[in-house]
Amino acid sequence: MKKAAIIIASGFEEGEALTIADIIKRAHLQCDLVGFEQEVKGGHEIIVRSDHILNETLLDYDMVILPGGYGGAEAMKNNPTLISYLQQMNEKGKYVCAMCAAPIVLEKANLLVDKKFTAYQGYDQKIKQGTYLNDKVVIDGNIVTSRGPATAYAFAYKLVELLGGDALAVKKRMVYFNAFDVKEDE
Repeated sequence: MKKAAIIIASGFEEGEALTIADIIKRAHLQCDLVGFEQEVKGGHEIIVRSDHILNETLLDYDMVILPGGYGGAEAMKNNPTLISYLQQMNEKGKYVCAMCAAPIVLEKANLLVDKKFTAYQGYDQKIKQGTYLNDKVVIDGNIVTSRGPATAYAFAYKLVELLGGDALAVKKRMVYFNAFDVKEDE
């Protein structure tokens, strides 16, 4: 079974991280919260308990996901160990995913060079690498990015598909099509 890790650092966007974890787990795929500490306070002061503390076992995952939240993105960007792990995972062709403010971490790791990406509004001016697109989710090879809290569902469903899960079945169980004006392939 393929497995995903969501990195949580102080100031992370709780709605993004927990929505993504929930949807991946609903697809019966492994998804662990990997924190900088055992308990991590998000940007809205919600404390979340990590499944694991960040270490070299991150390299065993098929996908790493960086939620946004300004504080969390800054903490991840300034963690040389995480940057090294992201670079190593990228070199192995593993999925490196980020949304909202977190694509700044990918830029710090030099993973957006010659890549298409998206991020939170205004980050098209902050991130100098790559080509910014105004799409909900952008996939360029093994780099996957998304816009912000409102796109967490679309992002998570796409991640499920990339991990080999049945995103359509999860969408139907979650009444996604009844709640939003979307087509089955979105």
